Amino acid sequence: MEIGIVGLPKCGKTTVFNALSSGVAKVGDTTQSIGKPILGVAKVVDARLGILEDMFQPRKTTPAEVKYIDFPQSQDVSKRSLGVSGEYLNFLQTADALLHVVRSFEDPSVPHMDGNINPYRDLSSMEMELAFSDLAILERRVERLNNELKGSKPNERDLKLKEKDTLSKIKNGLEMEIPIRAQNLSADDRKLVSNFQFLTAKPTLIVWNVGENELNKNGNLENELKKQFARPGVELVVLSGKIEMELSDMDQNDSKEFREFMGIEEPGLNRAIMSSYELLGLISFFTVGSDEVKAWTIEKETLAVKAAGKIHSDIERGFIRAEVISYKDLTGSGSINNGKKKGLLRLEGKTYPVQDGD
Repeated sequence: MEIGIVGLPKCGKTTVFNALSSGVAKVGDTTQSIGKPILGVAKVVDARLGILEDMFQPRKTTPAEVKYIDFPQSQDVSKRSLGVSGEYLNFLQTADALLHVVRSFEDPSVPHMDGNINPYRDLSSMEMELAFSDLAILERRVERLNNELKGSKPNERDLKLKEKDTLSKIKNGLEMEIPIRAQNLSADDRKLVSNFQFLTAKPTLIVWNVGENELNKNGNLENELKKQFARPGVELVVLSGKIEMELSDMDQNDSKEFREFMGIEEPGLNRAIMSSYELLGLISFFTVGSDEVKAWTIEKETLAVKAAGKIHSDIERGFIRAEVISYKDLTGSGSINNGKKKGLLRLEGKTYPVQDGD
């Protein structure tokens, strides 16, 4: 899973990126108007891996991973409403989802470009930037279709007219400030849209980046905001990027003590990753043994033969059946052998939809 990070300047985008991926990207580097993309990897924290590790004592334990793409100084602060473009747009188009950092923290040393903190305004502004990028792509495609229609054959003409009608409908929705993911599109329309990699069609995780003084009301604030922004393809978490980045630099014991002192029950980054999984409809399955215990990420309802292909293409090609036991049944039995004796270890064929924790 690859997630592109977006947000207005000075929203804490790179801070959140560093916290998520334990990265060391320079925060606040404005020496260039456009930076180069930085890739970071976050290990998915899954308590089940630790239990499986104790059970199998493998030589290696490998968690699932999430890749994040940050683009420092991605927006030119002197310009607005021009949309995302260039290399930044290319990278975001390849992402599975977007992580939109919204500034809610006060910090006199990091002045806001508009002079005051207003996360609702900033959220709307960034969404407008994404919509402008989609509109630019739509307009270019419609213009090309108009030229192609002049000399097209009857059977080609019908297809092009249908595409033009669909794109015009989507364009009208964007002009009414309705992102593509929230528009009422048919399955065929969505298939067409997927070819363009529109930014407002991508699932989006909003990260409400708060200051240290807001952490004590984190839970209530997050619940309130989730209700406000409940919409298709959108999830939201509240966290303090600055605090989470500091915690990511500490060892496990110091981090735990500091979280207890700050009253942070669960790391915001864990919630962000789990929300990303929920947003994209993803689950984890495990391969286990004395050599390695490993978590794999797949979409819900993935068939066993395709899940096998995640491990290796040769396994998918030669797939006959899989030996499967659920995490709950395995831990309840104490071992694979005990699970087998109880009839909990099953043989599943190609069409079996793999379940979370299998």
